[in-house]
Amino acid sequence: MKQTVEERQEQLLATPAAPRKPEQENLPSVAIAHRNKLIKLIEQASRRHAKLDVFRDFVTMAATAFARLDLHHASRREEEYLACVRRYSKEELALFPQMMAELTMGMEACPRDILGETFMMLELGNAYKGQFFTPYELCQLMAEVTFSEVSQETIAKQGFITVQEPACGAGAMIIAAMMYLREKGINYQQCVHVTAIDVDSTAAKMTFVQLSLLHVPATIVNGNSLTLQEFDHWHTPAHILGLWGPRLNSRDEQIPSEQDIEQDDESVESHVSR
Repeated sequence: MKQTVEERQEQLLATPAAPRKPEQENLPSVAIAHRNKLIKLIEQASRRHAKLDVFRDFVTMAATAFARLDLHHASRREEEYLACVRRYSKEELALFPQMMAELTMGMEACPRDILGETFMMLELGNAYKGQFFTPYELCQLMAEVTFSEVSQETIAKQGFITVQEPACGAGAMIIAAMMYLREKGINYQQCVHVTAIDVDSTAAKMTFVQLSLLHVPATIVNGNSLTLQEFDHWHTPAHILGLWGPRLNSRDEQIPSEQDIEQDDESVESHVSR
């Protein structure tokens, strides 16, 4: 019998927050195998480099490869890519395409926050600003609670919906939301646009890479949601190929501004007074 949202919430809250062993994970064996191979490849490339540096360089190289469609930032992305490449030998560089292959196949086998899992299993959370990523099961629960009322009728009425995540981390919340919408028969690749923000540049790139692999139309902002500072923007291939810039601008033009609303109110009051 399928659990209700309330039953899953009670189960998660009652479960001790202890690290899971691989055999305890509720994942297909092939998905676990791809992630474990990714971890081994990162460790193999870390023999004369810090694991954190290898992880960050892998994420940066993957992100800049996906960003080639964004011609506005092409030269800067290419320089970011080359800066990473220069740090490694030919033999070490050969490991990075293999990492990308394992990440891609892992996402195909079971879409989820693989980069966040990898980050935590490499024990980089303790070394890197005390950063920890939300367990994916909790993200799934939150997605069900947040998007339970979104339906095909909602999409038919609005054309598409927008999702904003002010502290996206590696994108686990967004991935869980997209998978939940897919289960409801909603094609997120055509009917959803995401804006994700994170103050950490590596986290923003992790989100960008994983959403690119899932073909999620999205703009990822490396910025501060509290101060509204923005340092960089990443547009997924789905955003560019789907012409989401014009689509979003067209919808914004149709939404009345506060000034328009005030003018309409004044017009109504004037008409009533007459």
